Amino acid sequence: MESMYVKAAEVAEITGVSKSKAYKIIAQLNDELKAKNYMVISGRVPRKYLMEKIYE
Repeated sequence: MESMYVKAAEVAEITGVSKSKAYKIIAQLNDELKAKNYMVISGRVPRKYLMEKIYE
């Protein structure tokens, strides 16, 4: 079963970027979620939100 949240290693694998770039992507997406008044977990991003942003 897939986790609801993804960490940097999985973001890097999905997007084909380095792990350090994946952390920057996570931070950017979490900032967007915070602006929409969602609670975020540092270092993780909801899988569903990541996929929506990648395939827009």
